[in-house]
Amino acid sequence: MSKIYFQGTFGAYSHLAALSLDKNAEIIPCKTFDECFLKATKDTNSKIIIPESNRITGNIGIEYLIFEYRLNIYSEYFQKIEHNLLGLPGVKISDIKDVYSHGQALSQCSKFIKTYNFIEHVRADTAGSAEMISKNKDKTKAAIASSLSAKTYNLDIVKKNIENEKGNLTRFLIMGKNVSQPEFGNKRYITSFLFKLKSKPAALYQSLGGFAINGVNLTKLQSYPEKNSFDSFFFLCDLDGHIEDPKVQKSLEELGLHCQDFHVLGVFEADKQREN
Repeated sequence: MSKIYFQGTFGAYSHLAALSLDKNAEIIPCKTFDECFLKATKDTNSKIIIPESNRITGNIGIEYLIFEYRLNIYSEYFQKIEHNLLGLPGVKISDIKDVYSHGQALSQCSKFIKTYNFIEHVRADTAGSAEMISKNKDKTKAAIASSLSAKTYNLDIVKKNIENEKGNLTRFLIMGKNVSQPEFGNKRYITSFLFKLKSKPAALYQSLGGFAINGVNLTKLQSYPEKNSFDSFFFLCDLDGHIEDPKVQKSLEELGLHCQDFHVLGVFEADKQREN
C-alpha cells in the first residue's frame, strides 16, 4: 500500500487533498513540514502532499524545504478551500464567543468574524483547532475548519462557507524521492526548477533572455534568500511546457550559462483548474 504523508492532524485540508489523490493510500500525519520532507527522503515508496500557495493569501512558506531536500514533484493539485464554523453538537451561533484556527483561515474569514464580534485565537492548524474544541467541551468556543474536521471530531457545522471570497484554492504539490515524469505528449505540462545565479551585474535580466527569445511562458518566478544570508538568493520557477520540448530545452540551456546551481524539480501535467 502506498503512503502519503501530510502536515497537520486528521481532518486538515491537506488530509482532504490526500484523500482526493488516493483514497486507498495509507495517509499519515506529521507534526511539521520538515518531518514530511524527511520521511519522503528516507522512504522511497512514499509521497508527501504539501500546500505551496493559496490564491488569496499567497505563499505558504515551504520554499526553503524545496530548496534543501530537492524532492521530485509528480503533480500539482488545486484544493477548494471552504471554511466552516464548527461547534459542539447542539451549539447555536449566539453561544459562541471565541474562534480558533490557523492564522490564514482566520484572515480568510475576517468579515464573518467581525460580523459576530468573535475573539480570534491563532493556532497551528485548522484541524488541530477542531480537535481541541471537541476535547474541551466548552460551548462558547468554536473552530474554523473543513467539513472533514467536523466529521472527524464529531462537531456540528454551525455555519457553512464562511470565507470572505468564494472560489478560494490552495495549490498542493505531490512530491517524493524517486524521479518520474510523464512522456512528452499533446497535453499541457509544467516544468518546475530552481536555480542560483552567478554573482554578476544584471545576471537575472541576462538569464531570462532565452525564455523571451524562445517564446516560453514563465508562470512563477520567485526569489528566496539562502539560509542565514541576505545577499545570496535562489529562484523557484515554473514554466509552461515539457522539458523535452525543444523551445524549453533551448531556454534552459541559455539559463544554465548564468547559473552556479540549477536543478529540475519535476515535470508534470498542469491541473485542470489552471484553465478556469
